[in-house]
Amino acid sequence: MSDNTDLAALPRGPARRQVLAGVAMAVSGLILGSTQAHANADDPISHTTESIHQEVTFAASPKRVYEALTNAKQFQRVVELSSAMKTRMPAGAPPVQISQEAGGTFSMFGGIVTGRQIELLPGQRIVQAWRPMYWNPGVYSIVKFELAANGSGTKLTLDHRGFPDGDGQSLLDGWNKNYWEPLEKFLAQP
Repeated sequence: MSDNTDLAALPRGPARRQVLAGVAMAVSGLILGSTQAHANADDPISHTTESIHQEVTFAASPKRVYEALTNAKQFQRVVELSSAMKTRMPAGAPPVQISQEAGGTFSMFGGIVTGRQIELLPGQRIVQAWRPMYWNPGVYSIVKFELAANGSGTKLTLDHRGFPDGDGQSLLDGWNKNYWEPLEKFLAQP
């Protein structure tokens, strides 16, 4: 070779050291890959948990919708218009009780649904630890109602998470029949 030859431009095969390094990386990748696959089998994070997300609109202001959901007397009237009143609640069931303070409790539908107010932002947001009486003791889900003006009405966004797997369809039916349909009727009343 002459002194003017550019060594980097000459074709070369991999050095023995590079081949050994490549083989070592491939083997370690196989070992690591099988370790990760094993770790994923025992992954403590559920990636398949059911949740409910709904967006419903009402012909009432966010303030009015918020009051209907947090005022015991108003929500009692919603309950009286609900499917649960006709099918699930025993005669003489206790009336709705709703604390209007964060940390306070609520009991609705004759005690079928109970929980605690986590966050109350008037006219904007309600977050509750929420449970029906048929769940195991100590099991609560999180329900979040977001309220936003939508023209002259309100768009309510519901996110319900953390409930037992398999309860999603039943809970969705309950939201529609026991909250949204009767709430719409209640808000339409003068």
